Amino acid sequence: MIASIQGSVVLVATDYLVIATYGVGYKVFVAHGAFAAGMGDDIFAHTSMIVREDSLTLYGFPTPADRDLFELLISVSGIGPKTGLAILSTLTIDHLRNAVASGQPEVLTRVPGIGKKTAEKMILDLRDKLKGADGLIGAGTGFEDYNRDVIDALIGLGYSITEAQTALSALPKDAPKLFDERLRMALQYFV
Repeated sequence: MIASIQGSVVLVATDYLVIATYGVGYKVFVAHGAFAAGMGDDIFAHTSMIVREDSLTLYGFPTPADRDLFELLISVSGIGPKTGLAILSTLTIDHLRNAVASGQPEVLTRVPGIGKKTAEKMILDLRDKLKGADGLIGAGTGFEDYNRDVIDALIGLGYSITEAQTALSALPKDAPKLFDERLRMALQYFV
């Protein structure tokens, strides 16, 4: 089992990096935007190795928590490694946890390749697993209605779910809970 890899980036592709270490190049699939690495950069990645009948595949993550969440995601029936990476590319970890904790399948269906039934299965399978693991979901961390409405409004205005979540995360903790005010403040993030 390869748990991590450190080396120099020799190729950057859309969904993978080739990391050379001691003369061997390893193809490591990564979530979009997980690493800000360019050609020649030194990199350290925590990895998950998937062994199949016809392949050995490495998936790389910047932190052990990201890797553990990926492995938890692919434990759900119907979620494979490619879909697991798509989830991590589309949703922030906090928004994924909140969607599962508050039972919001519509947040999960925004991920390419996830339909309503799969999203509902994910919520059912992951809710208990996330609650006890490393305090991932604690009391009171449910995704509030006013935040859902703001994200839906931003997506309706043409922003991606990741952009909407980032803008919402940038709001100060004491931001008003009124929809109009939160939306106005979130839109200022893009200015």
